[in-house]
Amino acid sequence: MADVKTAAARPSAPQAHAGKPKNSNNFMTNLLVVVACVIVGFIVWKFVLGSTSNFSDGEMRLKAKNAMGTMFQGGFVVPILLATLLTLVSFIAERFITVFKAKGKVDGGEFVRKVQYHLANKNIDAAIAECDKQAGSVGNVMRQGLVKYREMTNNNELSTDQKLMNIQKEVEEATALELPMLEKNLVFLSTIASCATLLGLFGTVMGMIRAFSAMNQAGAPDAASLAGGISEALINTALGISTSFLAIVFYNFFTTIIDGITFGIDESGFTLTQSFAANYK
Repeated sequence: MADVKTAAARPSAPQAHAGKPKNSNNFMTNLLVVVACVIVGFIVWKFVLGSTSNFSDGEMRLKAKNAMGTMFQGGFVVPILLATLLTLVSFIAERFITVFKAKGKVDGGEFVRKVQYHLANKNIDAAIAECDKQAGSVGNVMRQGLVKYREMTNNNELSTDQKLMNIQKEVEEATALELPMLEKNLVFLSTIASCATLLGLFGTVMGMIRAFSAMNQAGAPDAASLAGGISEALINTALGISTSFLAIVFYNFFTTIIDGITFGIDESGFTLTQSFAANYK
């Protein structure tokens, strides 16, 4: 199976901030989402795919007359795979909203260049205003660093090296608060990428067992049971592979964007320290 990308190395931060969740109810919220998807997946399988209108023999549900009836005949693994797909779609939507909001309203490279220009002119307030316009993770981290930057310009007690360390520490602490929000729930995508294929394989095995059981009967094999078993195997395979494919694609898509945001954060910290060192020796 295709490998999923790993996120770039993150800067260290004080223990008091590292990994600190912004929302203590995050686990319960995620659990409720998963449970809701399981319930909806079963309802869709039982009452939508299993509707008698999808079968030519009505309540018997042995002769499907369309694709939905065929999916229903995939067996008990189908609602599990549907729940997995719904869970994936839910977290993809959540990550879209969060990650694209974190990108901000202004491109990271352009934003950093504007801040560099204002700092070169020693206009810290204008640089902070640019952070408010950016309104993303890079802007949030840069703003925290600029507040400390302005404080250090008015400090006559510390040496330049000590001031630079304080600015760098502030940037690292702000970064440690932003990154968990960016990476939250990506574990669901990476887990589904692996588990969906295995669930599909499990359904495939169950379908093949059913097919070979039909062939093993005395006399002429039960053609209907044989066809049903093969159909069950293929349906589960298709659902598992397609779900895993989507999970891998979107996991890599989001981690690529997050890596870009992380690079912007690193660049912002470097910009602050270099600017201070050049303008306030």
